[in-house]
Amino acid sequence: MKSDAVKKGISRAPHRSLFKALGFVDEEFDRPLVGIAVAKSDIVPGHIHLDTVAKAAADGIRMAGGVPVQFPVIGVCDGIAMGHEGMRYSLVTRELIADSVECMALAHAFDALVFIPNCDKIVPGMLMAAARVNIPSIFVSGGPMLAGRGRGGKTLTLTTMFEAVGMVSAGTLSEAELAELENTACPGCGSCSGMFTANSMNCVTEALGMALPGNGTIPAVMAARLRLAKKTGMQIMETLKEGIRPRAVLTKRAFLNALTLDMALGCSTNTALHLPAIAREAGITLDLKILNEVSAKTPNLCKLAPASATAIEELDAAGGVPAVFFELAKKNLLDLDAPTVYGKLSGALKNAANHNENIVRPIHKPYSATGGLAALWGNIAPDGCVVKQSAVAESMLTHEGPARVFDGEDAAFAAITGGQIRPGDVVVIRYEGPKGGPGMKEMLAPTAALAGMGLDDKVALITDGRFSGATKGAAIGHVSPEAAVGGAIALVKEGDRIAIDIPARTINLRLDSAELAKRKAVWQPPVPAAPAGSYLERYAAQVGSAAGGAVFGAV
Repeated sequence: MKSDAVKKGISRAPHRSLFKALGFVDEEFDRPLVGIAVAKSDIVPGHIHLDTVAKAAADGIRMAGGVPVQFPVIGVCDGIAMGHEGMRYSLVTRELIADSVECMALAHAFDALVFIPNCDKIVPGMLMAAARVNIPSIFVSGGPMLAGRGRGGKTLTLTTMFEAVGMVSAGTLSEAELAELENTACPGCGSCSGMFTANSMNCVTEALGMALPGNGTIPAVMAARLRLAKKTGMQIMETLKEGIRPRAVLTKRAFLNALTLDMALGCSTNTALHLPAIAREAGITLDLKILNEVSAKTPNLCKLAPASATAIEELDAAGGVPAVFFELAKKNLLDLDAPTVYGKLSGALKNAANHNENIVRPIHKPYSATGGLAALWGNIAPDGCVVKQSAVAESMLTHEGPARVFDGEDAAFAAITGGQIRPGDVVVIRYEGPKGGPGMKEMLAPTAALAGMGLDDKVALITDGRFSGATKGAAIGHVSPEAAVGGAIALVKEGDRIAIDIPARTINLRLDSAELAKRKAVWQPPVPAAPAGSYLERYAAQVGSAAGGAVFGAV
């Protein structure tokens, strides 16, 4: 056992004395030491209950003959960080999480790992760590929040709240009604209840083969979540016995399965950042071209919040991710022989069925013939950009309008809520990329304000930053190269015409190359936004382009 390095032999008597200070008994030194990386905290609704999930996983490990040892992992609540300086500190934690898990796992010679994340950057950060450390590993998330219920049983999610801010600005909602919504939209623990980034990544983890079926959809408050955690603890001992390591699971086949599920579900655009970053840790290259190749052959089978009022709990009742697998398998769109931590992906279909074809469309009757995400290219984004096309109104799939240019989210949000944006405009928010932000802020506030003001089907928004999975509308993010390195988005002027054609996968500034070159010649790099000596300064210096997953050391 790997853990023998800290447990066995005369020279390890000092080490054993420290274990005994923790309450260990001699019999435990003969059993595998399983680390439980748990992101429990009291500031993240998706994480406040993870101690109970971790306890269930630990119970499973003990039942199967292992010794569980918990250690903490940080996590930012994107919703609480949204719309202020705190959002710069969200994406940047992905690298900190991966690095810290590597340190803990290797310093203490764990034989295996159980990862317990739930929210946005925590899931990919832990998956990156699993691939990097490459000891037997398995995931079980904390599960999604139940949807809130408003008057008349109306489904409420966090998106409702951000859009309500725009409705108050537009005069269509009173402050008293806003207060009523904020008391009911988020009813308890769990990751926010739409197909936002957290739930997208927890579902995708099933397709990657790193979690048992149910990981992405069983609600946080259900006993089935604890039973799943217990089964996960038991399974890691079998995974360890079989010697299954993450890099044997995280193959190109797994990532293609993950992208296929992503397209069928209509997942968050953030998956286009996270999957390439995870793949890189496993020695695999994913690019935006692959995203479009998978999208072209994968039908969109689900419209979950924010694309509709359907919450994750309804997908779970319909059969969860296995129900989507069930439909995709009818046209051989999945590699069911791909390895997983429990055998082959086909094992997820053992009891799979589609229990509600209104939630998971049959494969022959999809919402669209192509997937939920699309990558676009053009002279404003020569390295590409990403849009959640399944959440775009049909009238906005092609659009041309005048640029309304803002150097940063705050100025754009003030203009939107101040009534300065008109139907037909293309809002441009720049200097919010990985380096320029720094930290590549999510911009749910401006997109939700547009939706709340009834402009999401009349106005496009493009940015070198990114969007929450809760965003809907013609919101195009990850424009690369970003403004801070002199990308073409930095050269846009107020009133320039921008043409967007999502079906054709193009986005162009209506200027010729000579004019762009003339503007580039006089462009000046911005003053660095990060405070001197801060982690953000170090992050900006190391992070690469969003087109490559915004990873360290990438160009």
